Amino acid sequence: MAKFRVGPQGLQRALDQGLRWRLFNAKDQVLGRIATQIAVVLMGKDKPTYTPNKDDGDVCVVVNAQHVALTGRKMTDKVYKWHTGYPGGLKERTVAEQMMKDPTEVIRKAVLRMLPRNKLRDDRSLKLRIFNDDEHPFTSQQLTEFHMPERTVREMRPREKRALKKQMEKAAAGPNAGRRRGGGQSPVKTPSQPQ
Repeated sequence: MAKFRVGPQGLQRALDQGLRWRLFNAKDQVLGRIATQIAVVLMGKDKPTYTPNKDDGDVCVVVNAQHVALTGRKMTDKVYKWHTGYPGGLKERTVAEQMMKDPTEVIRKAVLRMLPRNKLRDDRSLKLRIFNDDEHPFTSQQLTEFHMPERTVREMRPREKRALKKQMEKAAAGPNAGRRRGGGQSPVKTPSQPQ
């Protein structure tokens, strides 16, 4: 099996690019989907020069954090828990309460919990900048807007599709198509009419 090798010119060109500044717009984006994309960019996995032991990720600027979307009932059912260290100090807060207090922490926790727990995690977390609105102080930087990949939604789940196909075949075959003839079952007897 042939291995892919990068020549010195290609590798040098990639290293000269340095850090890129990526702009993520979280408006109406599902929290988990945008958090995975941010984590990939922070780790540098979208670059051909990715190495697990180096911090080559880009700086991520996230805007519109207060407009991030959550699916299902996560706004009320998902709970963040932490302990103060004192007896009886277990604290908890729902996502709705956290969004009212500080919506940037919802995205920050989602992204940081997707990063590997190693010595590079703190350096990677410093490259994540999150803001509530469209405004941010990095207008002087050359920000490259990140476009989320299209979401492929299945038309129907496979089990439901098979059941619908089976039902259509039954309907096309006719009303007596599903009955067995001459099997081990005796025909149903009807009670005789009184005379």
